[in-house]
Amino acid sequence: MLSRINLIWLLGALLLVRILAMVLVPFADTTEPRYAEIARLMMTSNDWITPWFEPGVPFWGKPPLSFWAQALAFKLFGVNEFAGRLPALLAFIATAWMVWRLAISVASQDVAAAAVVVYAGMLLTFVAAGTVMTDPYLALGTTWAMVAFYLAPKEDVWYWRYGFFIGLAIGLLAKGPLAIVIAGAPIGVWVLIQGKLMYYLKTMPWIRGTLLMLAIALPWYVLAELKTPGFLNYFIVGEHFMRFVDPGWMGDLYGHAHKEPKGMIWLHWLGGTAPWGPLALLLVLGHLLKASWRKTLWQAGIKPAALYLLFWALVTPVFFTPAGNVIWTYVLPSMPAFALLMGWALVILNNGSRWRQLGLNLFMWTVPVLALVMTLLVANNNDLMKTEKSLAQYVAKQPQVTEASNFSRWYYLTAELEFSARFYSHDLAKPVQLDQLDRLAKQQQGVFVAVPLSRWETTSAHFGARLEPRIQNMRFKLAYLQP
Repeated sequence: MLSRINLIWLLGALLLVRILAMVLVPFADTTEPRYAEIARLMMTSNDWITPWFEPGVPFWGKPPLSFWAQALAFKLFGVNEFAGRLPALLAFIATAWMVWRLAISVASQDVAAAAVVVYAGMLLTFVAAGTVMTDPYLALGTTWAMVAFYLAPKEDVWYWRYGFFIGLAIGLLAKGPLAIVIAGAPIGVWVLIQGKLMYYLKTMPWIRGTLLMLAIALPWYVLAELKTPGFLNYFIVGEHFMRFVDPGWMGDLYGHAHKEPKGMIWLHWLGGTAPWGPLALLLVLGHLLKASWRKTLWQAGIKPAALYLLFWALVTPVFFTPAGNVIWTYVLPSMPAFALLMGWALVILNNGSRWRQLGLNLFMWTVPVLALVMTLLVANNNDLMKTEKSLAQYVAKQPQVTEASNFSRWYYLTAELEFSARFYSHDLAKPVQLDQLDRLAKQQQGVFVAVPLSRWETTSAHFGARLEPRIQNMRFKLAYLQP
């Protein structure tokens, strides 16, 4: 039986595995160590206005909310993986609570429990719940805005009445103006279809709420532009327009555009919502073949709450459908609504045969079981991932590296440093050219050098027996170069 006790056990398992992964899984290039390093630089520089991509290079790609949260966590709990990921977990818990509250209002506690489990057990939400990136905070902001707008007329409390505007402010500080589109579009369509435009114009505190939103979000935008002129042009025009209309956008200052075929967002949606998204499609397609179910689905779908959730779930992937530059995290703001709809369906399906109930119970354990297996595999061998943690740990333990010099005697034979190398060396490991190594080895009485596996044979032949191999990961072989 799909009981609340079973759901609580499942939710507890998901949370436990997620926390284990936060502790045991290293940062892997490129997203997590890049954002973690930006947060670390924010903490060490004590500059809370401008996120820095690297010393001297401002990071204009994202607003600072996630970096604020991560830098504060580093200050409180030290510079480590768990601290960097903790704010995302807290954002996820807050978002899940809002899913619960909305589900109770529009359905029942059974639906609420199932919806929270679905939300926690989708592949993307599970990953995002303990990952250093900006998307969990956007999802928190848009979810607060959507839930507050629906509940404010029914529950006259400040966190719903002004929550719509606070949620948008969070979104503006997490990702930018995109938050207004993601929340505003489904609400606008729904209000017009319901014929309640004047009702909501009178019900919501638009003037005071808008002023509150601007008071929270606008000061940082002004200060950022004043401190590093050019930010607004790059962020508003580049990141919010050119990135999506031009698949090969060459203006990206910090990486490269993710060129994808148009419509790719729907495959990202399928992957991100797995295993529940594919199951939902199969259920809908199967039931559409039955006349009775077509009638039932139609009757359920035209209810105001169902329409609200449906528009919320669809607007984000529809918005990104014509975009040629997308990644799977873009669908995250739509997932609370999908989880609630799926939770509703699960409660209905649970009224079937004992075999159907057993199948559902087993199916719900897919994500936590697979996640536990992957976590243990990576924890046992960090080098299954593209991370420089194992090399950093090895160098830090060597007698040649004193506490005073730390990683100053560690170099990478590359043009640019990997983000995980920057983070785990506290930005003390440096890139180097081959012709510089000899001089550095003589000056420092020997140095550690990480050589790309593709260049090892030529580099080893160049230095001969002076280059002593130590350990390697999936990208580099670490060696000690004698003077």
